[in-house]
Amino acid sequence: MYKVYGSLLSRTSRVLWLLEELGQEYEFIKAGPHDPKVLALNPSGKVPVLVDGDTVITDSSAILFYLADKHGQLTYPAGTTERAQQDSLFFALLDEFDALLWTKARHGFVLPEDKRVPQVSDSLKWEFDRNFGRMGERFKGPFLQGDKMTIADILCVHCMSWAKSAGFPMNSDVLKAYGKEMRNRPAYLRMGALAEAA
Repeated sequence: MYKVYGSLLSRTSRVLWLLEELGQEYEFIKAGPHDPKVLALNPSGKVPVLVDGDTVITDSSAILFYLADKHGQLTYPAGTTERAQQDSLFFALLDEFDALLWTKARHGFVLPEDKRVPQVSDSLKWEFDRNFGRMGERFKGPFLQGDKMTIADILCVHCMSWAKSAGFPMNSDVLKAYGKEMRNRPAYLRMGALAEAA
């Protein structure tokens, strides 16, 4: 059985959602960044951490790719054009959504106070909204790539939820409707309920 260390209000929820979509059993161990349990597995202290037998995998993106490839679901086979398009979407989301949200968080509460630049927030929000609109133009429906849900969808919807809580604008009606549908998926709802109960 997989073990997942982390907190629901972090990138850990991406991993939990994927495991629910895959129908895999897992144990969720609530632990924040730099928790001793996490530090014993990941010297950086970052979450999530996935333990699969004797194997420890860190970084939510690496974990998503590992699980999707291992179980042959929510991904396309390596070397196919569909996989290249999936990876293009995934890395664009990391660069154009996730990185901006993380920068805002770092300058909001993560960095030492004397290292924060609060004024950066407005430019990050502007850039995110521009990128959000562009991603909306790429949207094929009902999922990002069309008929098949992939790990890029999990990343996108997680970033959208993060953006909403951070007060970022999201001016794409098609993506907002898609996000609402995705958050109503049974696996997403199970992830939230199970993680809250842990």
